[in-house]
Amino acid sequence: MDSKPKFTERKYLLVLIFVTSLFLMWGISMTLGDVLNRHFQNVLNISKARSAYVQFSIFGAYFVMGIPAGLFMKRFGYKSGVLLGLLLYSAGAFLFIPAANAESFTFFRIALFILACGMATLETVAHPFVASLGDQRTSDQRINFSQAFNGVGGIIGPIIGSYFIFGQEQDLVSVKHLYIVIGAVIAVIAVTFSFVKVPSLVDPHSISTDSYSPTEVPHANKKLFQHKHFVFAVIAQLFNVAAQGGTWAFFINYGHDIMHFSDSKAGYFFSLSMIMMMIGRFAGTLLMRYIAPSKLLAAFALCNIVMCLIVAQGFGWPSFIALLFINFFFSIMFPTIFSLGLKNMGRQTQQASSFIVMGVVGGGLFPLLMGQIANHNVATAYYLPIVCYAVIFLFGFSYKRLNKNSV
Repeated sequence: MDSKPKFTERKYLLVLIFVTSLFLMWGISMTLGDVLNRHFQNVLNISKARSAYVQFSIFGAYFVMGIPAGLFMKRFGYKSGVLLGLLLYSAGAFLFIPAANAESFTFFRIALFILACGMATLETVAHPFVASLGDQRTSDQRINFSQAFNGVGGIIGPIIGSYFIFGQEQDLVSVKHLYIVIGAVIAVIAVTFSFVKVPSLVDPHSISTDSYSPTEVPHANKKLFQHKHFVFAVIAQLFNVAAQGGTWAFFINYGHDIMHFSDSKAGYFFSLSMIMMMIGRFAGTLLMRYIAPSKLLAAFALCNIVMCLIVAQGFGWPSFIALLFINFFFSIMFPTIFSLGLKNMGRQTQQASSFIVMGVVGGGLFPLLMGQIANHNVATAYYLPIVCYAVIFLFGFSYKRLNKNSV
């Protein structure tokens, strides 16, 4: 009988801490995009539907950059992949300077796209990187733990946005100053990481026998898209991030239109919803020691179907509380779908990671649909994510059958 697998090894601790900090950084940028969505409505006089192109620019970058980032990682390794991601991230942040000077929504979208190409590269690299820092049996726990700090970044982002963007004059100067600071911080992180020594890694996903499955992985020679659990993971991730993108893009609008909050107050509640997500990820990491990740994923998806039904009614505080709880139940979905999709993929793990990241494009497409409805009634728009959570439920519910080598 195997002993209980460790969370990670001592030799990997420094690298794990650093890579986990990357999850925090892109959590900040992701939720700042949702603050910018509302700010551009006010300052550049654009509609809710057009402001959704902020999300399209961010999540569209994931679709464009997913495969190139995976190929780069495979050719040059995890560390080089992280450095490329940080370089693009910093460059995109600094492009906010000319965008603000030109007061151009199109220029802002270009800057966001380049910044998000950096985020996409980091995300493509960081998930298999974290998964490789220990036993595959605990990779779900490590990824959820690291993603919990994405939730911390998600808390910080709206607070920063509410204070430095909504809290200042209604112009673009504060946006420019904020992103100068972000670009400088990311550049410093890149320089620091260039000096970090990464121990030799034997990715437990990339060998034919490993501690997760004590016998040889069956069907190891399958082509990538013959792995049913991986294909469904790509689909589930597309719908998962679609629900996230739509829910977050119009959260502040919901607070303003339904609850009659100021934009600043709604932004602070958005931070509270990120606290809910962080709590959910830490709770999910603990629960996965006792409940199969796929089963927990299915249960949380069902809970969010109920939450969306309540939110869509526009009942005031009961609906707004349900909106906060969407993030709690959403918390484990991205990292768990990612980790389940990579299970037992052998030497195709890095390529599989690229395609799962590409599924993030759903976050750019769905807000456009929700925005058309939100122009008339923002509460009614929250019926749409129910479709997404139904797909995620089916993935979690059927996972054991899809991946017959799972335990």
